[in-house]
Amino acid sequence: MATLPSLPSRDDMLRMARSTTDITGQLLDTAGNITRIAINTLDPRDGSGAEAIRVLRETTAGLAEASASPQAQEAFYRVVDTLTRLGTSGAPLAVHPVSAPAQALLTVLGDSLLPVLDAVEPAVEEFAAALGDLVEAASPLLPAAAGVAAGLLLALTPLIRAADVLADSSPELRRVAEALTAALAPLLPFQVALAQRAATAGVNVVRAALPPLADLTEAAAATTKVAGPVVVAGEELLVAALEHLQPALLAATSRAGRVARATAVRVTAAVAPTAEGAVVVGVSTA
Repeated sequence: MATLPSLPSRDDMLRMARSTTDITGQLLDTAGNITRIAINTLDPRDGSGAEAIRVLRETTAGLAEASASPQAQEAFYRVVDTLTRLGTSGAPLAVHPVSAPAQALLTVLGDSLLPVLDAVEPAVEEFAAALGDLVEAASPLLPAAAGVAAGLLLALTPLIRAADVLADSSPELRRVAEALTAALAPLLPFQVALAQRAATAGVNVVRAALPPLADLTEAAAATTKVAGPVVVAGEELLVAALEHLQPALLAATSRAGRVARATAVRVTAAVAPTAEGAVVVGVSTA
């Protein structure tokens, strides 16, 4: 015979009543705050309420007009169809046995990567700032790069469209897939066994190589610490040499630019002869 569950004590009833009262009070306070915000927003006395209602009406009318077009309706149908397909194909993965080890792997990776991400965060922020400055400085080149990219895409488009022949060759492709499967299926068990042996050998090699590698790293660190002043002095000498060479490099670059401009003028004059009576202007490289 089943025993009857024990009734809650008087203290439990008081605790539950107190918790229910606190939660109800918090809900009423939240509702009051929301009501106060709505009243302040839509208050017609300061003019903000009428402006908010006008903006809301214009936004609603614009959304209604945009969503009423056939293109928008077709886009909505495509989005819903895509989401339905993703849900249909992705739902079995959530209950598949492979999802549990995948989730465990993601958890381990997240726990392992968090300290690394915290350590590299300042360097990443500095790199992002420097990259932003570089992009801003190179902004005049972006239109030319965009034009080159567009030209490459236009050149690759015929090649991609030529791949439509694969749609007409599906039986042959199926035969190729079946032949490859029949040829590779007997080899897979041997490959798994070889992979296991290779993994075991690799683990043994790593275990044997870690102590000498640690000794080598410690020796390299000690050598670097001793040779640090020499390296710094060499870097200073290199920077000083570059500073001394800077005027000569600038002069050579300027002269090369003048020669290139003069050559361009002469080539242009040779390719497109001037009309009778025209004057050809030469550029001196001196």
